[in-house]
Amino acid sequence: MPLTLDTTALRVLAHLRERGFDAAQVTVSEQLRRELNVQHNEPSLLRSSEQHKLALVGLKDGRRASTEGSDLGDEGIEALIETLWQTTLAAPQDEANAVSAGQQARITAGPRHCDPDQLTTATQALLEWRARETPSMMIEEGLAAHQQVRQHTLTTGGSDLACELGWYELVVFGLAREGKQASSFNYSGGTAEALADAPALFGTAEMMRSLTRQVHTQPLAGRFVGDVVLSPRAASDLLGWLLQQLGDGPLIDGSSLYRERVGQAVASPLLTLRSRFDGPGCSPLTADAFVAPAVTLLDSGRLTQLTPSLYGSRKTGLPHRPVAAAGWQLAAGDEPLESMIAAVARGALVDRLSMGEPAPSGDFSGVVKNSFLIEDGRLGAALSETMISGNVAAMLRDVCGVSRERLDTGSECLPWLRAPGLHFS
Repeated sequence: MPLTLDTTALRVLAHLRERGFDAAQVTVSEQLRRELNVQHNEPSLLRSSEQHKLALVGLKDGRRASTEGSDLGDEGIEALIETLWQTTLAAPQDEANAVSAGQQARITAGPRHCDPDQLTTATQALLEWRARETPSMMIEEGLAAHQQVRQHTLTTGGSDLACELGWYELVVFGLAREGKQASSFNYSGGTAEALADAPALFGTAEMMRSLTRQVHTQPLAGRFVGDVVLSPRAASDLLGWLLQQLGDGPLIDGSSLYRERVGQAVASPLLTLRSRFDGPGCSPLTADAFVAPAVTLLDSGRLTQLTPSLYGSRKTGLPHRPVAAAGWQLAAGDEPLESMIAAVARGALVDRLSMGEPAPSGDFSGVVKNSFLIEDGRLGAALSETMISGNVAAMLRDVCGVSRERLDTGSECLPWLRAPGLHFS
């Protein structure tokens, strides 16, 4: 018998009121997943799973705590509420704590029922393509999957949010081998409403072809300052840093570079960043129970707003601007990727950046992986043991090329970006 989310949420919220919480939030969710796994170039396991989760937030005298569990029986719920009560009483007081009020939404999107033939057909097409086009590339792990999520959130402030979402996934992780030589690992993956033409989805085919060219690598001949052409996967790291700078942590502790920059140009005029909270696998509902409206966050490089949560807003006095956990796209440029590469005198085409957490100032130093040297506008050898350093904020300001091509992975749709002034060693 399927879980009745609305009835369970109402019942739990009533118990939280009875226990004495001043305010509370309840989220009941159900996830149904079916996946076909691949290991070492062979289908390995077809499995289904079902998960139920109850997530609670409680407030008492300005104190806040949260907890979650999977036992939705009466005893399990009672024990979870008691744990939340004791944890809340031990939490520090903070007047910024609150729950959402008056939010209403019913969202239904994507294929909510799995077509098993899509999983088997996509897996077969992927494995046949690999054997034919890139036989030296080894799929160490991979999967084709379907995910269905049903969720209902209620708060004592009258918010009532529900969604039922479905999507397909494809993930490939591996490396290429020739004798005793091997490339670095790389991966591709994403979410979509269907898995047709699986090898072409999410840049998978190009990733696998690139791995076969990365078996034999060479280090740089010496240090230099040059350009990077960042793949969408690497460009995503820049956007992740920017989004973090606009959110609660840096806004509250005062380290954000952008707190006083709303309305100003903070990035290249070539960059327009918009939400796609309705992308496959995405939801416009936030963790603190708000509906996130569509937003253009960068408008030709101009910052339109900050993104504090309800708590961050109450803590800092900044306007509350809810944004979803995922779903962003950069507008495509006018320049073909081939022309962007041809314009680079010396630099690298970078698919992955391994740079850890940049400093609050944006300074970073890291290793480029799955990358190729560019000299005189032509792609050269695959690089090994190559470091780059620079500043993320400066890179965003200095972007001088945005490709016409974009890579759509469901939660993101991003072009290739060219930025100058990186230090290579």
